[in-house]
Amino acid sequence: MSLSQLIETAMYGLSQLFMLPVLLLVTVLFFYAFHALGRFLMQARQRRRGDPRAQELHAALRLDPSLGVTDLEAIAVHRLETLRIATRVGPMLGLVATMIPMGPALMALSDGQLQEVSRNLMIAFSAVILALIASAITYWVVSVRRRWLATELADIEKRGCRAAAHEQGGAPYDDPLAPLAAEGVQ
Repeated sequence: MSLSQLIETAMYGLSQLFMLPVLLLVTVLFFYAFHALGRFLMQARQRRRGDPRAQELHAALRLDPSLGVTDLEAIAVHRLETLRIATRVGPMLGLVATMIPMGPALMALSDGQLQEVSRNLMIAFSAVILALIASAITYWVVSVRRRWLATELADIEKRGCRAAAHEQGGAPYDDPLAPLAAEGVQ
């Protein structure tokens, strides 16, 4: 066996070792996407009802009034981080899960084992479909939540400017969250 054949065989064997972990990650990503979708729908319902718990940055500010805009931006980025990673990693995992079974499928095709070809292609296409569905769901959720968080941050900045104007003798500052904070709602 030549060095080239040895390297090719080693690479093929090594790539096959990743099949199970990649399929498990695609499965976890798929279920995570639906978990994130459920949380998103619950938050959307809370926002429609005016529930202050749905306002994540306002809640963080009520817990720690010393937070600045930069701190709130960091909180927003942190809240979206896992979703953003899932959105980007999903298609990559889907591609890997498609390519790994192609080697055995092509080998089976050369041996005339059509049933084995069919089984490997079924795995390949199922994995990529689940990964893309998961990525589409998480992309949608992260896009809407990013808008919500940006709107909250803009609202907090605007209120901060009005509060500063009030302290300098400007118009009175009317904080709509003040009654909630007085009631202990977080």
